[in-house]
Amino acid sequence: MKRVIVAAACAIGFACAIAAPASAEWPNDRPIRLIVGFGAGGGTDIVARIVAQPLSELLHQSVVVENKPGAGGSIASGEVARAAKDGYTATMLSTGHTVGAAMLKNVPYDAVKDFAPVGLVANSAFVIVANKDFAANDIKGLIALAKASPGKLNFASVGIGSTQHIAGELLVQSAGINVKHIPYRGSPALVAALLAGQVDYGVETFQAVQGQVQGGTLKLLAVGGATRLAAMPNVPTVAESGVPGYVVSGWYGWAYPAGTPQAIVDKTHAALKTVLAMPDVRDRLSKAGADAALTTPAEFGTLLADEVAKWKAVRDKAGLEPQ
Repeated sequence: MKRVIVAAACAIGFACAIAAPASAEWPNDRPIRLIVGFGAGGGTDIVARIVAQPLSELLHQSVVVENKPGAGGSIASGEVARAAKDGYTATMLSTGHTVGAAMLKNVPYDAVKDFAPVGLVANSAFVIVANKDFAANDIKGLIALAKASPGKLNFASVGIGSTQHIAGELLVQSAGINVKHIPYRGSPALVAALLAGQVDYGVETFQAVQGQVQGGTLKLLAVGGATRLAAMPNVPTVAESGVPGYVVSGWYGWAYPAGTPQAIVDKTHAALKTVLAMPDVRDRLSKAGADAALTTPAEFGTLLADEVAKWKAVRDKAGLEPQ
């Protein structure tokens, strides 16, 4: 009888040992889907793919990037928010996620509460960019021109309600200038307008204009982030250029659906920490116009909440309506 009890206890213990990893981690029986809310070749997609391969090796299971563009990234975010909380569905969020919470109508999820943040992965920047022949070479010159001729200058974005648009509105508000907004349909159209001199300046991701800037046909007036870009260390930030407090970072961060077990969040964070310390990964991110920058899950959660509130305030001050 004693042997039966011991055998039963061992069997129970063995079953628990098998069951525990399945609930706390992953049983490695299928890939992790890393859903990106924008198309292939964009900044979010590039960052996701740079980290996915080495992360797959560390976690001993495939991380597959899936592009589901549309509605400012909200289609992808909505799918992740509704997904099973088992660690097999994740997303690479970007600044557009928090802007969307302010600028999109009837978003079917809470941009903060419906996600389990793992950590910021990388920082890029939105930049203030102009044609090489534009009269100003920096933000101080731009502000001087705008104040000398109120309402005469214009800035371009990739569409009404886009991150580029609301980042441009924040600059107008912060600098106290009167500048018209001209929306274009996507980055190629915006870049073409800048190259043709059809607009005075634009707000865009660094990745979208990196080639033209390095080729000398466009010039950066300033970097919108809190720090200078490693790829362009001589270009000051907007805040350094006389507009204190202006920060628009092009950040990218990993998140799961809210309610995902903490063990999965912690294991992913630890793996990301290792990946982002790899020289090759850091170099690839830098060449793509992004800098590795891992935060804690709590810090990333705070960033999400702060940015939603920030963009709603900019929206209301500019008198913009959600699209």
